[in-house]
Amino acid sequence: MSTLMIRQAERGDIAAIAEWNAAMAWETEQKRLDIQLLTRGVTAVFDEPRRGVYFVAERDGHAVGCLLITYEWSDWRNGDFWWIQSVYVAPEARRGGVFRALYGDVARRAAKAGAVGLRLYVETENERAQRTYQQLGMAECHYRMYEQMI
Repeated sequence: MSTLMIRQAERGDIAAIAEWNAAMAWETEQKRLDIQLLTRGVTAVFDEPRRGVYFVAERDGHAVGCLLITYEWSDWRNGDFWWIQSVYVAPEARRGGVFRALYGDVARRAAKAGAVGLRLYVETENERAQRTYQQLGMAECHYRMYEQMI
């Protein structure tokens, strides 16, 4: 049986994370992202830790997936929510427990750090991902998300 390990991403992972983010944008929204801008965005997380932290899943020493954690302060709860973003699992590793392992690792780290909860957003049509999140114990919120690009 192959070994799955979760680790904090390193600068050497930047190119792979950027490529995976571009692939995810295409797969989920048919959006083509500017890879240079995306690479600068990923690099900015490493340059300024308050922006977040990436985690990488490795199977037998090969990176097979990642996610980004960003933080949202809740004054109501006097603590941080950890937002799970930029989730990607390489096609050959899907349905193999990669996201489940990433999620479990992040949940343990969040609890240890004193976070008040985990949050994520998902495309409304991505029913498979929604089922996965529900199976992990997450529940759909009663909030809707709005945005205005600047």
